[in-house]
Amino acid sequence: MAYDPDNIFAKILRGDIPAVKVYEDDRTLAFMDVMPQADGHVLIVPKEPAQNIFELSPDGAAAAIKTVQKIATAVKKALDAPGVMLVQLNGEAAGQSVFHIHFHVIPRVAGVDLKFHAREMAAPKDLEATAAKIRAAL
Repeated sequence: MAYDPDNIFAKILRGDIPAVKVYEDDRTLAFMDVMPQADGHVLIVPKEPAQNIFELSPDGAAAAIKTVQKIATAVKKALDAPGVMLVQLNGEAAGQSVFHIHFHVIPRVAGVDLKFHAREMAAPKDLEATAAKIRAAL
């Protein structure tokens, strides 16, 4: 399948769809997941048009991981999370539902279950409040 420039993350990158942004540089964008599996669930997308890790350039991958590390550190600090889970899915069989490569940063606390993926929308005001804490920790 060819890269679809009208996927939802491409639309967010172009500014066609709003997002609660946490961090942006010339190669990546980090924003709050609107259907979080845990409070503080952030998505990192490279600006390079690639469906998956196999299509992403080595430079794009390096830029993405640099941002993932920066965001994971800020999420851990801002939310006092004892753990952080990183997830990156490639292909429908792996559970990828948006075909623009992206990384999930999900704060974890022992004994607290994750919510089901892509089931329940969070309130924009709640996302913004959490994003503000994460931005302050950057």
